[in-house]
Amino acid sequence: MEREITKARPDRPIEESSKLHAFDNNVESVSVTDARRARLPWLLVAGSVLLALLLGYTLFGAYLPAKRRVASLERELKDVYAREVELQTNVARNEQNHALRERQLLAVTAERDALARRVEELEHELAVTRGRGR
Repeated sequence: MEREITKARPDRPIEESSKLHAFDNNVESVSVTDARRARLPWLLVAGSVLLALLLGYTLFGAYLPAKRRVASLERELKDVYAREVELQTNVARNEQNHALRERQLLAVTAERDALARRVEELEHELAVTRGRGR
C-alpha cells in the first residue's frame, strides 16, 4: 500500500506513516512554459458582452421608464378615485333631494286632492242651499 490511513487510538496520538508525505515519482509535472496558450472562445466573449448589453438595456432602457410610467399611473388612479368619491357624494346628495321633492310632491298632490274634494263638497252644499231657497 502506497498510502495508508492510520486510525487514532484513544490512548495515543495519531501516527502518520512516512509514506504519506513522500514525493510521488509517478506524477508527471507539466512545465508552465510548455502549455499551449489558452485561447478565449470569442463566441463566449461575444455572448457575454451581448448579455451584459441586454441586462443594461433592461435595467436602464426599459425598467426606469416603466417605473416612472407606473408612478404616473398610480397618481392618475388616485385622481380618478378622488373624482369617483366626489361624484358619489353628488349622486347621494341628488338622491336625497329627489326623495325630498317626491315627498313634497306627494304632500302637495294630497293637499290638492283634499282641496278639490272640499271644493266639490262646497259646490254641492251651495247647489243644495240654492235649491232649498227657491
